[in-house]
Formats: sequence, C-alpha cells, structure tokens
Amino acid sequence: MNKKQIFFEGVFRDNSICRQVLGICSALAVTNLMINSLVMGLGVIWTLCLSNLTISLIRSYTPKRVRMMVQTLIIASYVIMVDIFLKAFYPEMSRALGPYVGLIITNCIIMGRAEAFAQKNSPIDSVVDGLAAGVGYTLVLLIISFVRELFGFGSIFGISVFGDWWVSWSIMVMAPSAFFVLALLIWGLNYRYRLDDKA
Repeated sequence: MNKKQIFFEGVFRDNSICRQVLGICSALAVTNLMINSLVMGLGVIWTLCLSNLTISLIRSYTPKRVRMMVQTLIIASYVIMVDIFLKAFYPEMSRALGPYVGLIITNCIIMGRAEAFAQKNSPIDSVVDGLAAGVGYTLVLLIISFVRELFGFGSIFGISVFGDWWVSWSIMVMAPSAFFVLALLIWGLNYRYRLDDKA
C-alpha cells in the first residue's frame, strides 16, 4: 500500500474504535465536551506517531523476548511528555482529563499499531499509520462529544448554540449517552463498508 492508502485505511476502513473496537474506554470517558476530546485526540496522535517511528527505527535491534517491554517503555515516555506538558501549560485541562491522559499508555490502539505495523514496516510508513490511527480515533471522539455537548449543554466547544430557551438533555451528560452514540457510529460505519464489500 502507498502512504495515501495507509492513511485512509487507518482513518476509515480500519478505524480503531469503530471497526476494531479498541480504545473505547477513553472514547466513553472524555467525550462529554469537545475540547476534552480534541486534547485527548492530539495526545494520542502525538504518542502514536512518535512511538511508531521509534519502534520502527529500532525494530531490527530489539530482541523478541523483550519487545513488548521496550514498546511499553517507549509509549510511556511519550505519554509522560504529554502529561507534563498539560500540567505545566494547561493545568485545568489536565485536571479535567484526570487519569485518562496517563492511561494512554495502556490504550490498545497504540500497542496494537506498534505490534501490527511499526514492528514490520519502514519508519515513514509507520508514522503515516500512527497518524491515520490517531486521526481516526480523534474523529470518533469529536463526533461523540459533538452530539453529547450539543444536546447536553447546548454548546459547541463551550460556545452557546441554542441560547437560553434550550432545555439540556441530562442523559447526554451522563455516561450511557456515550455508549448510545458510539454504538450508532459503529453500526453506521460497519454497515457502509459491508455494502462496499458486497459491491
């Protein structure tokens, strides 16, 4: 596959959340506001791109028996950078996201892309794959948080959309709404690609 195909496959056809059902914990936990989703998505994109690059660069020198430990150490290093950056420059955002930034380390998407792609492909292709998986993840988070924030708070990125007349849907602020919106997204994307596969 060329780089364009790698990117579009990772963002849409092989979307980590909707098609592989990976990384849904953070997708359900931080999607009450769009700004939270955007910051979490950028953190995951940063971690995916740089961990894929690093793992691909050293793949020939990493003994198989310690491969997973090395990958985890690399991923943890980049996540710690994100956590320190947020605490230093955006303390309110750091508090809003809470432990979920640190849990990027255990995000199945990152370890999955490291093992399935970066361990076997060139550094540039691995960065493209990481970018694609991260963008796909971020898009799903933003779609979920768009629906939840719009109907739950009547705003988008904290800017009021409906005005004072809007009565907020309290269920959209609660965790179950993330399940409902995510389920519809998974169904929609899988239905679309099932039709494409039959054609």
